[in-house]
Amino acid sequence: MNIGIFSGSFNPIHIGHLALANYLCEYGDLDEVWFMVTPHNPLKEENELMDDKLRLKLVQLATEGYPKFRASDFEFHLPRPSYTVHTLDALKRTYPQHTFHLVIGSDNWRLFHRWYESERIIAENHLLVYPRPGYPIEATFLPQNVRTVSSPVFEISSTFIRRAMEEGKDVRYFLHPAVCDELKRMRNESLN
Repeated sequence: MNIGIFSGSFNPIHIGHLALANYLCEYGDLDEVWFMVTPHNPLKEENELMDDKLRLKLVQLATEGYPKFRASDFEFHLPRPSYTVHTLDALKRTYPQHTFHLVIGSDNWRLFHRWYESERIIAENHLLVYPRPGYPIEATFLPQNVRTVSSPVFEISSTFIRRAMEEGKDVRYFLHPAVCDELKRMRNESLN
């Protein structure tokens, strides 16, 4: 099977993540998308992250009921900090029957040269680059294993969601209903 690896902090997961993954399954060449919850992105401060298990739980809630989505804690069992090249190597060893495609945004593609062993990732793996606002990509200059995806552009970020919730804003339509309910429940518990 062709599996999309959508790796990220999902801090929290929102409808932009879900809609993109849905698009890749229904209009792309992917049989499934695995939401790889990253315990710690080396390019982000660790204290910005919600608890690992909470982020995984929210991804599980958001992906339930759609057979082409899988919430994954695979990186939780790998050495930290979590490097994509090591994750892809471990996935290929563990699931040799699958072909993996790393799914990244065009904003991350611009920084890809800073990723650990980025040249080896490109040489040994398939990459799908989806559009992000303000980060156009010239597809004619991409390496052979890298291709762009003409998916809809979503201008939603987890940072926006977190800030809005801290300000007491109602952002229910930016989140999967089960994720929204869980975050509200947690917030109410913390206030009591």
